[in-house]
Amino acid sequence: MSTLSAGTGTLSHSDSTKTIKARHHYLPIEPPSYLSTAVRGLKGSLHVLTPPSNARTKGPFKPRSSRGTTSYQLRKFAEETLGSGSLRKAVKLPEGEDVNEWLAVNVVDFYNQINLLYGSITEFCSPQSCPEMKATDEFEYLWQDSENYKRPTKMSAPEYIEHLMAWVQGNIDNEQMFPSRTGVPFPKTFPALIRQMFKRLYRVYAHIYCHHYHVILKLGLEPHLNTSFKHYVLFIDEHTLASGKDFWGPLGDLVESMLKSD
Repeated sequence: MSTLSAGTGTLSHSDSTKTIKARHHYLPIEPPSYLSTAVRGLKGSLHVLTPPSNARTKGPFKPRSSRGTTSYQLRKFAEETLGSGSLRKAVKLPEGEDVNEWLAVNVVDFYNQINLLYGSITEFCSPQSCPEMKATDEFEYLWQDSENYKRPTKMSAPEYIEHLMAWVQGNIDNEQMFPSRTGVPFPKTFPALIRQMFKRLYRVYAHIYCHHYHVILKLGLEPHLNTSFKHYVLFIDEHTLASGKDFWGPLGDLVESMLKSD
């Protein structure tokens, strides 16, 4: 079994993962258009984390200086291109727009999508059924952060995912990392943070596919999971966010087929 952790082994990752206790709330999150009626019917009863409070998730977001499009308008652009049926088109940076703003808008949307999808199977993912955060027996993900878990720490899948989603939410709500005020630039560390966020969020997809896909099938959610993940894969490919041959781990073959089919 390969353990993905910080500074150990050929499959090691410098980020591991992070731990913050977060309260869960029953709160509806509006999914993108391709998460159709089946998912929309679930959203009122899902066990999901509170969405980030950053302005990107709330309505019109004022443009920074020298930029003519708000975050709200970028999100509308993404929704419109998704509605056109072309995922490859939907992931491209709109002409004349800031790449960091585009990455920020999309990581918020992917956070919400993953939160919603995982919320549909939480009753089947418990410390008893998933005592380790794995994607097959070959890949285990350990949690590490700069505050509470400074060493890679083994934990159950639901605990790991709860900490992961809280870590993402905390970063999105951090004005120093995700500035929402006009004229405030993104920090120089933003590209590295975005890569880390996409890398860690991928692990939720991997766990669902490898350990809960039978539940997804029973719920009739496989088209929505597959489309959401393909959107995620194409976005990462378009913006070169994957690093290292082991980035996709157990889903490498699926990712390869998705990239070839678009």
